[in-house]
Amino acid sequence: MARVYYADTDFSGVVYHARYLEFLERGRSDFLRLAGVHHTELLAGKHGESIAWVVRRMEIDFVQPARIDDIVTVDTRTERISGARIFMAQELSRAGEVLVRAKVEAAIVGEGGRPKRFPKEWIKAFMPPASAPHP
Repeated sequence: MARVYYADTDFSGVVYHARYLEFLERGRSDFLRLAGVHHTELLAGKHGESIAWVVRRMEIDFVQPARIDDIVTVDTRTERISGARIFMAQELSRAGEVLVRAKVEAAIVGEGGRPKRFPKEWIKAFMPPASAPHP
């Protein structure tokens, strides 16, 4: 959960469209952390070399505006993993009301910027069980 501050809004008190990217990024970072993947370990070369996440593509639907002082929640889930890419769905909501929906394609790259296969141990941590309902 996060609070919408004055700095997140435009002159009308509504969240400025580009700021939603920051809320969504925090949601993805928290998703990784909860799955046991820490950015400091990625940079330290725990997987043989330094690796990084890069967003390749995003599709965003602005459903309703968030406003100053709102408490918002970002729900992040994995839809599929393919090679070096992960496809995720995200929703930003306020008290259960969806404000923004996003589809994100991210990739893992090595030190030289070349795609790296998704580590096998992450697949189980990132993919929900087949029987789990999606919010």
